Amino acid sequence: MTRTTTQDTRKWQPPRVSQVKSNMGRPRKRNVVIDGESHSQKEEKPPVVVRKEKEKKKEKTNVSKIFINISIGLCIFSLVWFFYALYMRSAMARRAVTRHPSPRVLDANSTTAAVSPERFWGSYRPHVYFGMKTRSPRSVVTGLMWMRQFSPKGVELRHTCEQGDKLHSYGWLMHDGINFGMQQIKDSDFTLTTTFVKRLGGEHGGDWTWRIIGKERSSGPNAPVISLMFYVAADTQGSLQAHIENKTRLSHVTGTSEELGEFKITFSKPTGGAASPNKYASYNYLQTQSPGLNQLTDIVKNSLSYRFVFSPSTDQRRPYIAVDTYTPPPQNDNRIQSDFVVHQVTVQVPFQIEVLFESGSFHDRPNQLKGSVLTEELTRLKLSYNEKFEETFSLQAKGFTPDQVRFGKAALSNMLGGMGYFFGQSVVQSNYHDYPIFYPEGALFTAVPSRSFFPRGFLWDEGFHQLLISKWDPQLTREAVAHWLDLMNVEGWIPREQILGDEALSKVPSEFVVQHTENANPPTFFLVLEKILEQLDKPTNAPQLQDALPFLRRLYPRLQTWFDWYNTTQAGPLPNSYRWRGRDKDTNRFLNPKTLTSGLDDYPRASHPSEDERHVDLHCWMVLVSRILTSIARLLGEPHQEYEHTYQTLSNNSLLSELHWSEQLHAFCDYGNHTQAVSLQQEKVFVPPRPMRQQLPVKRLVRSVRKAPKLQYVNALGYVSLFPFLLQVLTPDSQKLEYILKDIRDPARLWTPYGLRSLSRSDPMYMKRNTEHDAPYWRGAIWININYLAVRALHHYSRKQGPYQEKAADLYQELRTNVINNIYKQYQETGYIWEQYSDSTGRGKGSHPFTGWSALIVLIMAEEY
Repeated sequence: MTRTTTQDTRKWQPPRVSQVKSNMGRPRKRNVVIDGESHSQKEEKPPVVVRKEKEKKKEKTNVSKIFINISIGLCIFSLVWFFYALYMRSAMARRAVTRHPSPRVLDANSTTAAVSPERFWGSYRPHVYFGMKTRSPRSVVTGLMWMRQFSPKGVELRHTCEQGDKLHSYGWLMHDGINFGMQQIKDSDFTLTTTFVKRLGGEHGGDWTWRIIGKERSSGPNAPVISLMFYVAADTQGSLQAHIENKTRLSHVTGTSEELGEFKITFSKPTGGAASPNKYASYNYLQTQSPGLNQLTDIVKNSLSYRFVFSPSTDQRRPYIAVDTYTPPPQNDNRIQSDFVVHQVTVQVPFQIEVLFESGSFHDRPNQLKGSVLTEELTRLKLSYNEKFEETFSLQAKGFTPDQVRFGKAALSNMLGGMGYFFGQSVVQSNYHDYPIFYPEGALFTAVPSRSFFPRGFLWDEGFHQLLISKWDPQLTREAVAHWLDLMNVEGWIPREQILGDEALSKVPSEFVVQHTENANPPTFFLVLEKILEQLDKPTNAPQLQDALPFLRRLYPRLQTWFDWYNTTQAGPLPNSYRWRGRDKDTNRFLNPKTLTSGLDDYPRASHPSEDERHVDLHCWMVLVSRILTSIARLLGEPHQEYEHTYQTLSNNSLLSELHWSEQLHAFCDYGNHTQAVSLQQEKVFVPPRPMRQQLPVKRLVRSVRKAPKLQYVNALGYVSLFPFLLQVLTPDSQKLEYILKDIRDPARLWTPYGLRSLSRSDPMYMKRNTEHDAPYWRGAIWININYLAVRALHHYSRKQGPYQEKAADLYQELRTNVINNIYKQYQETGYIWEQYSDSTGRGKGSHPFTGWSALIVLIMAEEY
């Protein structure tokens, strides 16, 4: 039988809507063809198992849809969050280089000749042996270079202060910070005395005159022949015109600039003194262009020629070295070339030369500031300086010898002569930048720690500097503090090391150029503000109140932000604890990773940096900050409760002991992940077999850890342990004070005949190198800033009723005498004040001259704390 299937050949028509609707309520039927016959069969419900499977599939579909929707939502949320994070990162990155929004403490024109004519010109180039400029971003600069002729050592050009020049000594003998300065420079076999005197007049800061005197240091058959090179550089502002006579002698330079108007610089002929008005000299000059002030030395060196003859008499003809011609190399960076003019005079000592700067706007000049007129003005200014020095510091009245008084004057004068005016941009790195970027351009008027080694601004150093300067000239201090605080960003951060301009940058190793926005520095400016507040409390200082109150009011918003920044960025792991950021992370390289941000560099901290650290010195700095902010807020009539509450909390001696007192050492200590079982060992390196050996690997000293670190007190006894005492946080009746005074006086710990050493002799880190090439720094040497704080604290506790008052008084007299005698002795023997002093011999060490905080010896002598 053949099985066939019938088909309806009619064209299919869709059912009418009414039919569809009528069928919706009835069970569906299906047609089944069996043996050629069509049968209508009622559709039966599927079995229960099939229904459950369908329901499961439906549930799975619904769950899938939910997951898809959730995934889409998460994707949208992630994208929104991603773009929000990008926006916030960008916003935070911008904040790192956004200046503080409050009005500047100093108006933008505060240093101009119109507003501050008496301070417009000055010796604001501390990195050169002698030079002057104005307090303006692009100043016309003047300076002096020199070299000895006919030297077997060849060309030894002196210009920027260099320890490698090995001068016997150099430094200011007198400098009043405004009107005049006198400096003595002892070279190999001759001495130069450089003097400047200013005179106000006109609209552009007035006139000034230099006098350079050369003398032989020791008698010999032939007096030295010296080439002096006086120069003027425009530094992109204005133009210079050289005026030549007799083909080789530069008689004067005329110029013009936006800030100076028209001016004239005249070079007088050298004389041999009153008895010898005429002096033979050879003359040369150089007129060229310079791409930057940092290249002036190289330009002069590259222009030198041996083709000239020095002939003081017919029978003496000797070839000498002089500036000749110079062709600037092609510039690839399109930097503006500035006029640069050099006047060279070659003369045999003794001699005297004067250089006059005269402002074109000084129309009613009574006479030229030269010769006898200059001598009379200089005599008057010296007398005024001596009177003010004694009135301010009373060293003669305290029984110091004339030589000791001259030493005190030199220390102060070098501090004032080390004031510099800088302009440029810092290079900064924040957590929101992938690479360093430029900070906004800014100006800084500041003292520098060392003219040779640190000729730039350092945040924590400047607070100590201004303690001395404020005693001499409060207005000068207000300007310096304002310049620093005007560099604050919107977060409250201040770059701790200021490297502004090409000249400053040329003196800094590359690894120290970038400033990190999470890194702090001790807020020593609050020591200065404390002195300002104390001066305002004296009834005799009523006139200063009129100047100080507006200054504090403008400063106050920035001090508030600075305080908040410390409290947030430098907070420690426990409430009311603090931790320095910026510790070295390379635990393999350093015996103890450094903490440059604390100012104490390689002082022993926890051996393994971690977020669990608590630093006692920073805690004490915050006690000081909160106390001074409370006083300032009250003085200004501002809400002070927050600062007073912080002060009351942090200054609580029980809290301080809970966080930092080590019962094992009986001293205040840091806390962190620490072990003392560390040492520097030769690195073990793989040496390949001889056939494969091409070059032996370099062996280094690396740290060996013999015992695993653990969270504990860092039992290092030294300067950090003294901070509760140094900043006078301890109450006069605290038993902890007794332990500190014992440690101070113990020769096996901190006491020496020359001052307090920075780390106990019994400490494992005492005088240990931190790396193969990194000598100990704060591991035993005597530092004058901390000794000043120690003498100051002993003076404080000797005047407070308590069980240790008498002991503090005895230690005060003894320590003060030791520090004064040693620094004075070293100055007499070496000609310098030093960065640090040996705890075993008292000899000066480190950079020199270091007339930054080491000049605090004047305040110690004067007993001004």
